[in-house]
Parts: sequence; C-alpha cells; structure tokens
Amino acid sequence: MNFEYQHLIPEDFHPDSKVFIYQSNRLLMMSEALQLEELLETFVSEWESHGAAVKGYANLLFGQFVVFIADDTDAKICGRSIDSVARFAQEIEKRFSISLLDRHSLAFVVKDKIQLLPMSQLKYSVENNFITPDTLYFNNLVTDKRSFLSNWIIPIKQSWLASRIAITQPA
Repeated sequence: MNFEYQHLIPEDFHPDSKVFIYQSNRLLMMSEALQLEELLETFVSEWESHGAAVKGYANLLFGQFVVFIADDTDAKICGRSIDSVARFAQEIEKRFSISLLDRHSLAFVVKDKIQLLPMSQLKYSVENNFITPDTLYFNNLVTDKRSFLSNWIIPIKQSWLASRIAITQPA
C-alpha cells in the first residue's frame, strides 16, 4: 500500500494551520467513503468562526483517518469552531457505526496494511516482534500542518512511543 499523502494536502495552507485527526476503528467501505467525502465537503463549505468562513480542508485518508485542517493565519478559529469539528466527528460515528474518538487504539503499518492495536497490548506486541522500532506508526497527536506533513507516519523509534515502551534496537 502506498502511504504517500502529502500531495493531497493543500499547499496554500500555512504550515501552522491547525490539524485534527480522527482515526476510525475500521476501514470504511467504498460506498461509505464516498458518502463521507460528500459530508466532509459540505462541512468545510459551512465551517465558520465568529461568523466568517474558515479556510478549511477535510479528507478521508487511507479509508480510515478523517483529517481536518484549518488555516487560521488570517482569521483565528474560535473554540466553538473547533468544537464543531468534534461534534461533526460524533455525527460521523453514528452515521457509519464507527468509533473515531478512541484514543486508546494505536495505528501501525504491519505487513503493508494498517493495523490497529489497543495500547494495553503494546508491550506484548513488542516482546513478540509484532512491532519493531522501525514499524511505521500513525502519530495522530500532530497538531499543525508542518508536523502533519513530516511527522504523522513515522517509525516508532522516532515517536513518543519509543520511550513509553522502552523499544531498543536489536543487537
């Protein structure tokens, strides 16, 4: 699977644009993805902050990650506007019977596929070589476009997980 995504992100958005990533607990079916794309377009076209249109972008990446970007360099987005993203994510959850708000499930690239792993199984997965220091990890904690483009999909050894689970390089 090709995990290139940078070309899909608008170049005219400032590097400090805010990024919100919602990871689905399952891959969406093609019919669901097409429906979701329409919903995302509508949301972005109606997204406002203090009565002004938000320069926004939303997309479903890899059939499993709903990504929102707000360029607030000209007009800051307010808390209400940010909350609208979370409310919309909840609507998506209900409509497609998925979970987008589970922060205890981590996504990795294993055998060229996206695999979800509960955080509670991380140590076991490392001990049994299911994941290694070089396994790619989806770092959904990125908060701006700059980080999203360079640090969203990274090897575990370059992420916050490395120290958390004491990953060491094989001898």
